[in-house]
Amino acid sequence: MFSRKIFHYDFKTVLEDELKRTGMSIKDLSEKAGIPSATIYKITSGERDPRFSTIKAICAAFEPSGGEFVAVIGAKFLLDDIDTKSITAAGKEYRIKGYPSYSLEECIVSAVKAEKDGAGGIVCAPVLASLVERIVDIPVVIMKPGNKAMTDSIKSLENRLE
Repeated sequence: MFSRKIFHYDFKTVLEDELKRTGMSIKDLSEKAGIPSATIYKITSGERDPRFSTIKAICAAFEPSGGEFVAVIGAKFLLDDIDTKSITAAGKEYRIKGYPSYSLEECIVSAVKAEKDGAGGIVCAPVLASLVERIVDIPVVIMKPGNKAMTDSIKSLENRLE
């Protein structure tokens, strides 16, 4: 994460690396952080050391902390069946955003992307949850299928076996 790296390495270098990694231009960062682009140019050229308020604004631009949505990782047909568009927790409303994934690799990429997109938390399959928890720094919850889902699946298999 950008905010962690800046305390271990030179801010200018980490900023340049993050701009390259995200494909964000200085102008884009300027708009997102609410900082004049001239200030960012001076930081990247080494002309100026950033003030703390500038560092906070840049971190917020790269790592939105709003957590205004909850990521649900699963197959597209499962995501299409979600009838809830948002949840409310601790008085704050979170929208539900699906990340369609069909393989373990896609699930891991989706989890990292969800965190980078600013998710407040992730809901995923049990087989994936313990791995995702070691990768991301946001809450991860297991999607537990209910009895109806299990019964429906068994009946579906029964029909195929006949």
